[in-house]
Parts: sequence; C-alpha cells; structure tokens
Amino acid sequence: MRIVFATNNQNKLREIREILGNKFEIVSLKDIGCHEDIPETGATLEENALQKANYVYQKYYLDCFADDTGLEVNALQGAPGVHSARYAEGSDHDSEANMQKLLSELENNNNRKAQFRTVIALLLNGELHEFEGKVEGRIDTEKHGSEGFGYDPLFIPEGYKESFAQLGENIKNQISHRARAVRKLADYLLKDHL
Repeated sequence: MRIVFATNNQNKLREIREILGNKFEIVSLKDIGCHEDIPETGATLEENALQKANYVYQKYYLDCFADDTGLEVNALQGAPGVHSARYAEGSDHDSEANMQKLLSELENNNNRKAQFRTVIALLLNGELHEFEGKVEGRIDTEKHGSEGFGYDPLFIPEGYKESFAQLGENIKNQISHRARAVRKLADYLLKDHL
C-alpha cells in the first residue's frame, strides 16, 4: 500500500519508515511534488495533524497521514506543547535555541516531569482516523547524547537513566511517543487494509 506521510522532515520520515518496515510504501511530500510549506495554525496537536493531512488529501487526492508532536512539561503548564518546534522566539525548528529556552525556563524548578505526545491524523478514502502515542519522562538539567533530533538530548523516558539521544534510534523507535502512535496506525492499516 502506498501512502503519503505529510512531511519533508527527513528525520521523521526515516523514523516512520523504520517503524513501519516494508509493509507499506511511505512517500514524503517531496516524493509527490508538494513543495509548499503546509501551515500549522491549529491550537492543538490534533488540529495541526488534521490540517496537514487535509491539505494533502484535498490537493492531491491521495491517502495520507500527518503527525504533530509536542513536548509537554508539567511545570510549564504543558508548554512548549503545540509550539515545540518554534518554542524559542524567532526560531523555526532550531533545536538548539529551543533546548536552551527550555533549560532556562526550568532552571530553578525541581519539577522536571514531562511527556512527549504524538497525534497522527490518517485520511483513508476521505475518512478520518486518529492515533495517539505518548511517553512520560523528565527533562534533564543538561544535554546528553548526540543521536536523535529536537529535544532528544534533554528528554529521559520513564524507566531509563539515559536521554533519547543517548539511547539511540533502535531503542527510541521501540519506546517513543511516535513509535506508539505509528504502531496504532500500522495495526489499523494491517488489520483492515492489506
């Protein structure tokens, strides 16, 4: 089954392809000739995921899915949340600036609890299906590790002593928020559409 993943983020694309394996042909926006920067103006992860999936489905008439992911920090009332990729002022997907702002915001705070949450909106034959995955953990006081992307050097998942960036892709792709959401997506597709 060929399905569009509404992203041009190569890290996300690689991660999804590794999690889903070869049961599906996952193509990116670039692969279908979509070079527009699809707006993400929703107030929630759910709204953003649906907005991106709708854009592709309505313009290209292809089955597709889109995700939105946010890091939700308890002490910051769920921030950065839907603004995770643009958390630092004037930044757009600047992981370093985002991590520095987060560390600064939590500097004197002992409550480091956080969760990563991914929402996937799937449009299949025009019908919407949503899948959510989350992983709880905490924000470390400094960065550790060099693998992964985004906030991975700061986020230590529950039950582990190392950050996502230290654990590496193999472990991350088994336990992450995105992996959990993608497994639900894959289970649905495998059960009903292969």
